[in-house]
Amino acid sequence: MKFLCVNAGSSSLKFQLVEMPEEKVLISGYIEKIGSPDSFWTTKVNGEKIKGERVIKNHTEAVSVLVEELLKYKVVQSMDEIDGIGHRVLHGGEIYSESVLITDEVIKNIESLTKLGPLHIPGNLAGIKAMKEALPNTPNVAVFDTAFHQTMPELNYIYPVPYEWYEKYGVRKYGFHGTSHKYITGKMQEMLGKKDVNLIICHIGSGSSICCVKDSKSYDTTMGLTPLDGLMMGTRCGSIDPSIIEYVCKESGMDVSEVTNALNKQSGLLGVSKKYADHRDVEEGIKNGEHLAQLANDLYVDRVVKYIAEYYVKLDGKVDGIVFTAGLGENAREFRQAIIDKLGSLGIKMDKEANMEIASYCDKHEGKVSTKDSSVDVYVIPTNEELMIIKDTYNIVNK
Repeated sequence: MKFLCVNAGSSSLKFQLVEMPEEKVLISGYIEKIGSPDSFWTTKVNGEKIKGERVIKNHTEAVSVLVEELLKYKVVQSMDEIDGIGHRVLHGGEIYSESVLITDEVIKNIESLTKLGPLHIPGNLAGIKAMKEALPNTPNVAVFDTAFHQTMPELNYIYPVPYEWYEKYGVRKYGFHGTSHKYITGKMQEMLGKKDVNLIICHIGSGSSICCVKDSKSYDTTMGLTPLDGLMMGTRCGSIDPSIIEYVCKESGMDVSEVTNALNKQSGLLGVSKKYADHRDVEEGIKNGEHLAQLANDLYVDRVVKYIAEYYVKLDGKVDGIVFTAGLGENAREFRQAIIDKLGSLGIKMDKEANMEIASYCDKHEGKVSTKDSSVDVYVIPTNEELMIIKDTYNIVNK
C-alpha cells in the first residue's frame, strides 16, 4: 500500500510517498516560494536530488507539480495507487485529541481554528482542498500538531489569567511538535521494552519545544497558546515578560502586530546575535570571538536546562530518558554537551566520546550518550514526523 504525506505551509509544500507497512520511502519533495515568480522544487528519488522550477501560483498548482513528479519518476503508474493522504495540520484546538479522517465537518472545524494559527492553517487547508480536488476518491487524514498534548492535566494547560478567557476565547496551553514527541515516545517504548515511559524530549530545531512525557502521555510542554511560548528558538523569543510588548509599542511607535512579528521573526538567536538565526552560524561566530554569538548560545543552553530541570522535578526524578531530537538536537554535539554539563547537580552525566560519535553527518545517527553512572540515561534519536503522519494515516484508512 502507498501513502502520501503532505505538509503544506503558507508558501511551501513538502511531500513524501511511503510504501506501507514496509515504511519504505519511494520519493520525497519540497516545493518552495508558492505564489512567487521564482518558485521552485527539489525532488529526492533513489538517493538523488533533482531541482525543477516554474511559476507556481497557488497550492492547486503545487499539487499538480507533486502529481507530475510521482508519475515522471514512475513511483506510481497511476494516482489511483495511492491508498491515503496524511496532512500535517498545525492546530486541532480542544476538538481533536487524535488524527481523523477528513470530512466536510472536519474542514469546517479546522477553518474555525484559523484564529489560533493564522500563519499556518490557511496553508494547511489549501493543501487539503487541493489534494481532495486532485484525488477525489482517495481518503485524506488530518494529523494535528497539538493532538498529542491533549492529555495534559488542567494544572499544566490553564494560564493564571481570568478564567473566562479560557471559557470565552480558548486561551490555554495547547503545545506543538506533538507529532514529533509522539514518534519519539513510541521509539523509546520500543527501545526500552516498556509500555509506560517517563521522558523529557528536547525537540530542538529552528523551532523548539520540550515535552514532559509521563506514562507515555504528554504531561506538560513548553509551547503554549502559540508556538511563540517556551524555549528561545532560531527567530522566536520564547517566554518573556508580556509587559515588554506594551512598553516597546509605546517607546518605538510600533503596533502590537509589528512587535509580535518581531518576537516571532527577529528574536531568539537572530535577535541576540544580531545576525545569526542558524545555530551553525552562531557556532562559527563563537569561533571568531563574537561576544553576542556566545551570549545567544549561552541563553539558549540556559533555557533548555531550565525546562529539563523543571520537568525532572515534575516526574519526581523518575525519568527513563532525556532525548535530544530534531535538527539541532540531533547534530549540535557541543550544544548537547553544554546542556548536560549544567545538569551535573542532578547526577546526569554525558559520555563525551559517545556524544561526539552521534550526528546525522556521522556514521552513528542515534544512541545513548550518557555515562554508565548517570542518574538519567540521555539519548539522541532522530525524529520522523512524516513517518508518524503516514502511520496514523495507514491505521485510520485500514480501519
